[in-house]
Amino acid sequence: MSADADEQLRQTVAELAARADCVWAGIYFVEEDSLVLGPEAGTPDPGRRTTVPVVWRDTRVAELAADGTVAQSDLEAVAEGIADLCLVGWDTGGTVWES
Repeated sequence: MSADADEQLRQTVAELAARADCVWAGIYFVEEDSLVLGPEAGTPDPGRRTTVPVVWRDTRVAELAADGTVAQSDLEAVAEGIADLCLVGWDTGGTVWES
């Protein structure tokens, strides 16, 4: 039995933040015209942030963000791998994500 989508997304950001080249990782869900922070891990350092879109069937459903020196190509690969999971958490209805 696999972990549910929420848990898999939490695990994804925790694994990114545990890398030597990353101090923080988070997923921002697209809700209407804004981005809402979902699961996150680590200590934010916004001055070192890289973001990549998470796209599901040509629609941006989230943004994957990482603070540190993670290669953009690494983030793009992770974003591609979590697109289906982000779709599940896409509309939180304004409810704060519980980490």
